[in-house]
Amino acid sequence: MNTTPQPDPKDRPARLTVGVVGAGRVGPALAASLQLAGHRPVAVSGVSEASRRRAAALLPDVPLVPPAEVLGRSELVLLTVPDDALPGLVTGLAETGAVRPGQLLVHTSGRYGAKVLEPALRAGALPLALHPAMTFTGTPVDVQRLAGCSFGVTAPEELRLAAEALVIEMGGEPEWIAEDKRPLYHAALALGANHLVTLVAQSMELLRTAGVDAPDRMLGPLLGAALDNALRSGDAALTGPVARGDAGTVAAHIGELREHAPQAVAGYLAMARATADRALAHGLLKPELAEDLLGVLANGTEGDAR
Repeated sequence: MNTTPQPDPKDRPARLTVGVVGAGRVGPALAASLQLAGHRPVAVSGVSEASRRRAAALLPDVPLVPPAEVLGRSELVLLTVPDDALPGLVTGLAETGAVRPGQLLVHTSGRYGAKVLEPALRAGALPLALHPAMTFTGTPVDVQRLAGCSFGVTAPEELRLAAEALVIEMGGEPEWIAEDKRPLYHAALALGANHLVTLVAQSMELLRTAGVDAPDRMLGPLLGAALDNALRSGDAALTGPVARGDAGTVAAHIGELREHAPQAVAGYLAMARATADRALAHGLLKPELAEDLLGVLANGTEGDAR
C-alpha cells in the first residue's frame, strides 16, 4: 500500500504528453505507468529490434521517431538511456535546439542527479532525476512492480513537489537523494541487487555440479528467508560457518571451490572476509575463533596468488 502523503492537487502535474528517448527495459514501463495515471504517451525512440518490440508491447500505437522528434512532440520527456550515454545525449539535444523552454526532462539514471541535465536547464527545460529502485524485465509485469517501488528523487527545490507527484502517480514511493549522494546511493543498490544475481547464479551452478536437479526450488525458500531476516534484523541475521567461526568448514569450502569452480574462489573469499568482519563487530563471531578463521581466509588468498 502506498503510504506516502498525496500532494495537494495544485502541486500535481497537469495531464502531459509523454515521450521516451531510449526504449530499453525502463522507459516504456514508466511511460505505460504514466499512461495509467492519465498522461498520454505520444512518441518513443529506439534503435535495436528488441527496443522496438518492447515499445510495441508496452506502448502500442505510439509512433517510433528520432530523439529530436520525441522532444518536439512531448511536454514530459523520459531519458532512459545507459548512464554513460546520458551526458552526451543531453548535451547533443540541447546544442541542436531540441529542448524547449518549460519542458519537463526526466532521466532515470541512479548515478546522476539533476546536475547532468544542466545543458538542458540552460535551454529552459525543467530537470528531474527519478530513479526507480527496481529491476526491469522489459515486459508488462514491470508496470505492476512499480506499485510500492521506491524512487530516488533529485531535483531543484522548486520542482521537488512536481517530481514527487510524478513518482506517486506511477505508484512509487519518493525518496529524496541529495545531488552529491547519488553515486553512493547507486553503489548501494548495485551492491545489493546486481551482486545478488551473480551470487545466486553461482550458487545454482554449484548445486547443479553437486547433483541437485532443481537448485532454484532448493534455494527459493532459503534465500527468501535470508532476505527477509536481513531486511528485518541486519547483521543479527547472519548465520553459517563464517559467523560461527567454523574455520575447518570454510577451509573445506575453499578446497572444493578450487577444484570445481576456481572462478568463484575470489568472490567467496571476499564475501567471507566481509561477513567475518561484520559478525565480529556485531558480537556473533567469538574473537578466539576469529583468529583461525581469518587465517584460513588469508591462506586462501595466498592460494589464489599461486
